[in-house]
Amino acid sequence: ARYFAGLRSLIGPEWSFSGRQRRPPPDPVNLLLSLGYTLLAHKVLGAVQAAGFDPYLGFLHRLDYGRPSLALDIMEEFRPILIDSLVVRICNDGRIRPEHFRPGEGERPIIITDEGKRAFLTAFEERMRTEATHPEGADSGPGKVPYTRCIALQARRLARVVRQRTDDYEPFAVR
Repeated sequence: ARYFAGLRSLIGPEWSFSGRQRRPPPDPVNLLLSLGYTLLAHKVLGAVQAAGFDPYLGFLHRLDYGRPSLALDIMEEFRPILIDSLVVRICNDGRIRPEHFRPGEGERPIIITDEGKRAFLTAFEERMRTEATHPEGADSGPGKVPYTRCIALQARRLARVVRQRTDDYEPFAVR
């Protein structure tokens, strides 16, 4: 709750963001966060499967039918730096505007317009292509790679830790 209160302080008052609420998201910022988390979960799911894991057997998120718990576990490392910061940025720089949303009803109290979807998806893909330094990004050590590659490297890093039965997993951090 405190994290999202802090996030709220970074977003302009025109967004009426009062904190994180899901299922269904009641306002534009919550809708963008949910959309971003869904897109990120799919990217991580692919990386987890490519690393040879069953994405439904996780460590942090409880096991539940149809829930890709391991993908959600790894996603936690990337949510603040990829999605939360993206939503703050695009709400504040005008790429996404309140006009990109309209009231809905029932299970969808807020709806994003097609123009808003395009703007968000463009910003999301740009963010995923942004380079960051990863400890295993280069052949001989740290190197800059796109965030999509950072996600794949983290999944492979976890696979190595599990196979070798060590406890030296290091989560991704921006330095």
